Amino acid sequence: MNLIIDVGNTSIKIGVFEEGLIVYKETLKSDSFFMVIQKIHQDYPLISNAIISSVATINKKDMLLIKDLFDIMVLDHTLQMPFKNLYATPTTLGVDRLGLVAGAVGQFPKKNVLIIDAGTCITYDFKNKHEEYLGGAIAPGLSLRYASLHNYTSKLPLLELESPKNYIGDTTNQAIHSGIVNGVSYEIEGAIAEYCNTYPDLTVILTGGDAHFLSKRLKNSIFATSNFLLEGLNHILAFNNSQ
Repeated sequence: MNLIIDVGNTSIKIGVFEEGLIVYKETLKSDSFFMVIQKIHQDYPLISNAIISSVATINKKDMLLIKDLFDIMVLDHTLQMPFKNLYATPTTLGVDRLGLVAGAVGQFPKKNVLIIDAGTCITYDFKNKHEEYLGGAIAPGLSLRYASLHNYTSKLPLLELESPKNYIGDTTNQAIHSGIVNGVSYEIEGAIAEYCNTYPDLTVILTGGDAHFLSKRLKNSIFATSNFLLEGLNHILAFNNSQ
């Protein structure tokens, strides 16, 4: 059994895998991390390997706890990947994006795949059918766009995510919802169309916290999944243990 830990910007996701299938999953805040890890150690004594991917800072106490309980692998750019990384600055590439690409290799081998991760940021990552990672793009996510309109103007309110009633906003609130939600949808549709111009057989994955919300608004054929990063990290762990 494998333990997978993804420390993101706003939450921590944990998964336990058995023979490639996820048998436990939880999303939590950092203040409950200590108790959850201890409970997993008690409930799943057959966990033999673990990996942690962190784009945020995890405190030393929690890290020491994990290392004391599990034989853990820390995801960084020195680990072997199941793909060829052609990113020009590999040491600046977020480890979460490595996990997403690994997930695409594991689930869609020998295919051109665009992975769109809609979270705090919206990232676009592309690997071709030769299992080469070429790069992608980074854009602000939905929550960042709401926050930036409020923080960088004097009168616009801070709103919660909501589907706009119409593309023509007839109130300031509706105009904000339309601008942000429709704007992100148009952006994603445009990015997919651009990739499809070069790779007409493109497979598109949509994942991340806002994937379910956005998938209902997109016209393109996509695979929406919430576990894709955890599955990718599990693939990296298995790949390195097999070397």
